Amino acid sequence: MAEWWQGVCDQFVKCFIREDRYMLLLDGIGVTIKVTILALIIGLILGFLIALCNLSKNRVLKAIGGVYTDVIRGTPSVTQLMIIYFVVFASIHWAKWVIAAIAFGINSGAYVSEIIRAGILSIDVGQMEAGRALGLTKGMTMRHIILPQALKNVFPALCNEFIVLIKETAIVGYVGLMDIQKAGDFIKSATFLAFMPLVGTAIIYYVLIKILNIFLKRIELKLRQSDIR
Repeated sequence: MAEWWQGVCDQFVKCFIREDRYMLLLDGIGVTIKVTILALIIGLILGFLIALCNLSKNRVLKAIGGVYTDVIRGTPSVTQLMIIYFVVFASIHWAKWVIAAIAFGINSGAYVSEIIRAGILSIDVGQMEAGRALGLTKGMTMRHIILPQALKNVFPALCNEFIVLIKETAIVGYVGLMDIQKAGDFIKSATFLAFMPLVGTAIIYYVLIKILNIFLKRIELKLRQSDIR
């Protein structure tokens, strides 16, 4: 047991302490967080707009929303990332992490749109009729009555999408970004050790998601308490 523990400690020192390799993981955490936050913002905006398109009675808007959702959900996210990076933004010299965030935001938008659409459809039709009876326009009724209730209903699903988004960013190494996963792979290649870098990477992802999950649970609890009041 003592020998095994000593071996683990030696691997830890070799992988993370020597040559300050832990800095690669710290930088990778920063990249992962930046990409995730920007992708989340883009995904929420796109998802909301596409949900409205899918619910619209306008055939053109509905067709645009349907095609977007089908294409994005029907192709792998890594393929979308590479197309957007190497084709769409090939001649545009933006920061790599920004382009990656745009790709993930576009991907997330398709799933967010379905979540929001389901939330809106879950609200009783009488709510819209009641708003119109009070003299509100369709847009005002949607903004002040339907959407607040719908967002409360779908908040857990949106939280799950946020968590999935964090894990999906592990593929940004395909476009040369040094995120958490890429940093772990680099350490693995430099030390010829697989156990410690991979386990360390998994622990970092777990801790990030655990902290996020605690934060989101508190927000969800406050939303439930506001309903009770």
